[in-house]
Amino acid sequence: MDHITFLVAVVIVTALAFDFTNGFHDTANAMATSIATGALKPKAAVLISGVLNIVGAFLSTEVAKTISGGIVSDSLVTPGMIFAGLVGAVLWNLLTWLLGLPSSSSHALFGGLIGAVWVGAGSKGVHFDKVVEKVLVPAVASPVVAGLAALVATYLAYRITARARKESVTRGFRAGQIASASLVSLAHGTNDAQKTMGVITLTLISAGALGHDAGPPVWVIASAGLAIGLGTYLGGWRIIRTMGKGLTDIESPQGFAAEAASTTVILTSAHLGFALSTTQVCSGGILGAGLGRRLAEVRWGTAGRMVIAWLITLPAAALVGGVSAGLVKHGGNLGTAVIALVALAVAVFIVIVSRRNPVHADNVNETHEVALRPTTPPHVGTAA
Repeated sequence: MDHITFLVAVVIVTALAFDFTNGFHDTANAMATSIATGALKPKAAVLISGVLNIVGAFLSTEVAKTISGGIVSDSLVTPGMIFAGLVGAVLWNLLTWLLGLPSSSSHALFGGLIGAVWVGAGSKGVHFDKVVEKVLVPAVASPVVAGLAALVATYLAYRITARARKESVTRGFRAGQIASASLVSLAHGTNDAQKTMGVITLTLISAGALGHDAGPPVWVIASAGLAIGLGTYLGGWRIIRTMGKGLTDIESPQGFAAEAASTTVILTSAHLGFALSTTQVCSGGILGAGLGRRLAEVRWGTAGRMVIAWLITLPAAALVGGVSAGLVKHGGNLGTAVIALVALAVAVFIVIVSRRNPVHADNVNETHEVALRPTTPPHVGTAA
């Protein structure tokens, strides 16, 4: 425990804070369609998702190894760089949550780390070949694969059940959605919780507490699983609304198809060590399910805003991570404290702004838009 300095402890706490934001940011990946179709009640959905995220965290560590020894050089990284990278990821997660944009928590983390390490250790600290292989290629391929799979599955679901009673079809697919949404939650824990495990493991390696190429200790796996599970349980209702209602009008066969396709892609990628974005995979699945049902409305404006967010997530988080790393590198403990206080102030401000027009379990399905201010004018009455 001599290697666990104050700065290392701060980095571990910040990493778990990121894991928490990852949980409520990405709850929509697993449960948005089930909530939108009525297959699950909102609060029951986030409880199931939270528990299964914790279970999923114990199933694999391949993605964690990609983070701890893949995209950046663990011999050149310092705890200060990791802290700076996490600041960029956390702030981007909070900003996109406020706007209801299902951007990638994973790419926010990768961007923050890449920017911080690049500034702190130079370009030699970043393994750009691994970034392309393990991050960028899956980022392009995974939503396309999930979308095509969901499109075909949706088409087949409606063709096979064309002569059946609609009530029976809806009831059957809603039951199926409970299983498929649960599998997405399990897959999400398997993939996304590992990213925080990888960051904490990288921190311990850089501090000399673990050897190079070490895997995450059990306590790291458990704490990461609990943090993402708690965040998931609290529910990222703003993003759930966008993914459940904002992209397309989802019926239960579409929801089942989207979730089944997403689960397959995520679990396969986790087994191969690809640290892909579960948000992009699930969004691709929902879009594919929308296109697979004839006459379904796909809201391309919302989809376009999401794609823009996907494109700028990694560089935006890298910019914040790089600036933070510069202050940490040249300002030492004072610079680290300044970055921590500024980040905390920004986080509090975002939470305060979100309360102007809150989205919660009781109103998540009322509309398909997330606004910063109430969209309905206040009732004006006359005195009796």
